[in-house]
Amino acid sequence: GERDEGEEHHSLETFTFYLSEPLSKERVEAFSDGVYAIVATLLILDICEDNVPDPREVEEKFHGSLLEALSEYGPNYLAYFGSFVTIGLLWFVHHSLFLYVTKATRLMGLLNILSLAFIGGLPLAYQLTSEFAEKSHNEIEAIQVSCVITFFASIFQFAIWTTALLHERETLHPFARYGGKEHAFMFAKLALYPCVSLGAFFLTCLLSEFSTAIFHLMQIVIPFAFLVLRIFVRISLTAIKSVMSLSRREVVLLEEEEACLSPTETLS
Repeated sequence: GERDEGEEHHSLETFTFYLSEPLSKERVEAFSDGVYAIVATLLILDICEDNVPDPREVEEKFHGSLLEALSEYGPNYLAYFGSFVTIGLLWFVHHSLFLYVTKATRLMGLLNILSLAFIGGLPLAYQLTSEFAEKSHNEIEAIQVSCVITFFASIFQFAIWTTALLHERETLHPFARYGGKEHAFMFAKLALYPCVSLGAFFLTCLLSEFSTAIFHLMQIVIPFAFLVLRIFVRISLTAIKSVMSLSRREVVLLEEEEACLSPTETLS
């Protein structure tokens, strides 16, 4: 049948309304938690499948000493724990971010999917860093690929927060908005992984002989850096507030002194 112009205009408005409709924050969080859980499970399956010594090998090669047999897989276990800590801390950052997000836009959902796509590559990064021989060219490239995966997984999280700041009144809790109590700490927390992973990538390019040590040092240092970061941000904010309060007091004292002076003294 024929449609009049009013019906077509109404359908067009409905269509554009649904395009601009915000996403469900709860579904974004549920989907993200599911991906993080699956990635952590795959990492556990990888370490349990290929890095368990055979009982016959333990008896013949290591004279029945299980600890000596396990020590041979030490680099693989170190890569596993580093990768698992990376997944856990990226989930922690994601949780902290969406704790202050009140409404998720479609652009934030797209950036979240891109971040999760690189999160899914962390088991691949673990396999690459634990498979190749130490100080070989392939191992250096595998470590650099792992740094790139970590960088993009974290930089898209930072992009989610930046996008939320553009419409902070609709998308963010007042604590995380510009000038809020958690604004500076959220900025530092979300910028930590991109900066460290990018720095580790360039260091492995310059100091290829120490690439393995640099990569594992990055994975070990970052958990402690989160703790130091909060202390540093709190101390910095306290120092800034104290300096600002002192300057305000000096201004108030000068105004009070000027008020106490007579007009002739003020002119002089």
